[in-house]
This record gives sequence, C-alpha cells and structure tokens, in this order.
Amino acid sequence: MALQPTDDRRLNLRAALADRLRAVRAHSLALAEPLSAEDQGAQSMPDASPTKWHLAHTSWFFETVVLQAFAPRYRPFDVRFGRLFNSYYESLGTRHPRPQRGLLTRPALAEVLSYRAHVDEALQAFVEGADADTWAQAAPLLELGLQHEQQHQELILTDVLHLLSLNPLAPAYRPATPAAPSAPAGDSGWWQCAGGEAGIGHDAQEGFAFDNEGPRHVVRLAPFELARGLVTNRDVQAFIADGGYQRPEFWLSDGWATVQAQGWQAPLYWRDGERHFTLHGEQPLQPDAPASHLSFYEASALAAWAGARLPTEFEWEAAARAWAVTTHAGPGPLQPAPRRSSADLQCFGAVWQWTRSSYDPYPRFKPFAGTAAEYNGKFMVGQLVLRGSSCATPPGHARLSYRNFFPPSARWQFSGVRLARDLDE
Repeated sequence: MALQPTDDRRLNLRAALADRLRAVRAHSLALAEPLSAEDQGAQSMPDASPTKWHLAHTSWFFETVVLQAFAPRYRPFDVRFGRLFNSYYESLGTRHPRPQRGLLTRPALAEVLSYRAHVDEALQAFVEGADADTWAQAAPLLELGLQHEQQHQELILTDVLHLLSLNPLAPAYRPATPAAPSAPAGDSGWWQCAGGEAGIGHDAQEGFAFDNEGPRHVVRLAPFELARGLVTNRDVQAFIADGGYQRPEFWLSDGWATVQAQGWQAPLYWRDGERHFTLHGEQPLQPDAPASHLSFYEASALAAWAGARLPTEFEWEAAARAWAVTTHAGPGPLQPAPRRSSADLQCFGAVWQWTRSSYDPYPRFKPFAGTAAEYNGKFMVGQLVLRGSSCATPPGHARLSYRNFFPPSARWQFSGVRLARDLDE
C-alpha cells in the first residue's frame, strides 16, 4: 500500500527522534572524553555523582522505562545494574545509596561504556522496528529519556567542576579558549512590567515540557521591574568589601546560620578576590561577568544589600515572555530570545537565576503517568525555583517555562542572581 502523507509525516518524526537520540547520547560521551577513568569514578560529595554513574544511569533509564517495557525481545545487559544505577524510583526496586556511588569501582568504566553501546543498539533497533501502536506509547517516554539525559549532561559538568576544585593541582577540565570570553552580565537598566494577569506555565504548542511546568494558568501580578542584567562579580566584590558576609541584617535566619556554620566568606570557587576556579582551571575573576555558584541564601542577602529583592518565578516568566515577544521574528512558538546586545534582558545561557518562589505544584498539577510519576512531584517541598539556563545547559534544553529547583544552601550549580523591585501602582 502506498504511503499516505500522514504516514510520511510519522516516519519523518520517528527518523528525527532517532537522529536526536544518537546526537544526545553521543554528546554525553563527548562531555566525558576529557576525563580519565579515575576522574569518572570519583564522587566529591553526597550531592554529586561520578561521571561514570551518570553515563550508566541514563542508559538504565532508557533500558528500564523504554526497552524492558516495550521491546519484548530485549535482554538486559546485566540484571544487577538495576540496583546500582536506579536513582530514586521506589517503584523499580532497591537502590545503591546515593552518597556511596563513588565506591562503585565495579563495573569498570569500560564495562559501563559497553553497557551504553548495548542500550544504544537496542534503542535504534526499537525506533526503527516498533509497530505503530507500540510507538505511540513509547515515543513520549523516549522524549522524556532524551530530556532526562540532557539534565544529566549539565550535572556531569557541575559535578566534575566540584570534583576538580578539590584537587590541589587545580586541574582544568578543558583548556581555556581565549577567543571565547565570558558573557557580560548585560545592561544595568530595568525592564518595567505593568502587572496584571499573566499566563504562566507550559503551552502545549511549545513542544516538550516536564510535568512540573504545567498546567498553564493565570496569575495576577502587581507592577514590578526586573533588572536587565545579572548581578556581577564586581557587585559581589562590593558586597564583600561592605562586610556583607559579616552583617546579619541582610540574611535570612537559616542563611545566617549556614554562613556561620560553613564559614562562607565569598561565592564557592573564589580563591581570593581576584581569581576563581572554573572548568578551565583557575582563572582571573572577570568583574563584569555574571556572578555564579551562589546559594539562594547569598542571592537573597545580595538583593537585600542592593535595596532590591529576588523576583518570583511568575514575575520572571512574565517578563521573559514579554521580552521574547519583542524579539520574536516569525510564526511558531515563542523561544528563548538570543542575546543580541548589552541592552537585552539576559535570561538564558549564563547562570540559572534564583527566584523567591518555593518549588510547589501549580494548580491542578498532575504528575506523569506510570513510573515517570516519580520524576518531579515528590520533590516539591523545601526547595526553591530557579529560572533560565546556564552556560552548562545543553543546547536546545532551555525554555521559558522550565522550572529548575534546588535546596536554598546549594551553590555548586551555575546559579546566580537577577534583582527585582516593586513599582507603585
């Protein structure tokens, strides 16, 4: 029977997903390529994971959620890997303790790479051969697996940075590239928003989203303004010079207790007031670059010191969407606006930006169905939302409705600060 246009479109979509699958999986290996086997097996703290574990876990996800569920002829590479590389899925059995992932000297890196190759071969065969009904059920989970792996690609970089920062040799993950300087923090002006009703959350026409990005709903905002640029290293230097880390009036109670207990005197990875540790090794601090590796506590204190506050995630999204509308060049869903000049509202590609919003479910939130129900919803307590994306975020993984989240003391991520202020109504 001749293919109808709808059949052609479906085949094209399937082929496109197969291409993305190859590209995303290859990118994870490329991120690991500069690292030795010893680098990839070490764990620097309980919140981080070895690169080898990330490579195995993302393969486990595809194997468990897609292949074992929908490919009847698939045989697991090693049934013991389920316990080793399950992250937090209670419905899928027992797990190796997260703080002890660095003790998994076996399987060796070479075996983990063989595991990935085994899963990749089976995935490609499944994408090419699944019947239409099976494909309809599995395709959304394949998409989820791709997005999941991109999240772990960012974690590979943040976790490796923390690991290498503890080495007295101060090794570089990759050599610095003089032709690619750090992005400036943007214009020092303010983007004014009149307030009123604003649509928040993912729109079905915008493509994939995690369950925590919806459902789309309306909030009412008072007039406010958002800083066009991000808080810079120069701003943090001034905060430090003004005794910011010794002045409790700027800090939330929990934040001040953390500063005292941890002895914080500057952002994570600052070696002194002039240098900091980066993925390119120890480098001179660029005063006008966005400040990074700040906790929510530090972000809140910096905002108080500056006579401002942190935006809510709703203010952030409303302003970012308004800015995207002003720069949108053609039909189709709104995308994060590319940086064009120092006057742009810099939302993406430098640092994740802390908001003053707790990581809570949106009204009428429903988690993904099945095993993926454990993906986001059960973490909606005790964490704060960050918006935007960072220099470690994989290309194509940023969007206006994306809700990142971490505990308020976390600062090993590429996290920074954008200020907000109230406007008179």
